[in-house]
Amino acid sequence: MFANTDGSDMAAIVAAIRREIDATKLPQGYFTRLEGQFQAQEQASQLIAALSIISLLLIFVVLYSRYKSAVLALIIMGNVPLALIGSVIALWIAGQPFSVASAIGFITLAGIATRNGILKISHYINLVLFEGERFGRRMIIRGTLERLTPVLMTALAAGVALIPLMIGADEPGKELLNPVAITIFGGLVSATLLDAFLTPTLFLLFGRKPLERLQETEGELAHAEAF
Repeated sequence: MFANTDGSDMAAIVAAIRREIDATKLPQGYFTRLEGQFQAQEQASQLIAALSIISLLLIFVVLYSRYKSAVLALIIMGNVPLALIGSVIALWIAGQPFSVASAIGFITLAGIATRNGILKISHYINLVLFEGERFGRRMIIRGTLERLTPVLMTALAAGVALIPLMIGADEPGKELLNPVAITIFGGLVSATLLDAFLTPTLFLLFGRKPLERLQETEGELAHAEAF
């Protein structure tokens, strides 16, 4: 039997069908199977979920290799859930269901969101290692303010570029790009605003020991080069 959803939420309809199937006892030798667009979408969603986990693990590995600290890597990756908050709210306001396209937007956001943390954490480290600043509230306020302009500029540029894709969702050619644009735009807004407070606060609370280890490593390298 073939059917379509007539624009309704496909996931909700399939869930209702599965509940009815589970509640119905079929004669021996009979079975049911749901195929078509939803099956392809479900398989794609499972693949994207696996790729999301892999991408997060790779981001963590790259950050750990750069900073030699799981704490600093996790502080930077704390921007990812901040971005997801804005994405979920944006999809809800736009009346868009979760789809493969929005899932792709989530993966893209993972990389974009960590960029803000990298800009701040790297600058904090440079201020202490190379500009004579001491770890503390004053250094973090200075570093945050000095990185505020580049963070806002990159977020603004990306956000403005996404606006044409968010307008006219029913226009031909925008069916796939519209959910992606909404997901990324919402994530950019929440990550940029919330990161201005979260990353500095987390670094102030948990960044002293990793920074001291980096200072020791830098001192050992300088001593070795002197000889």
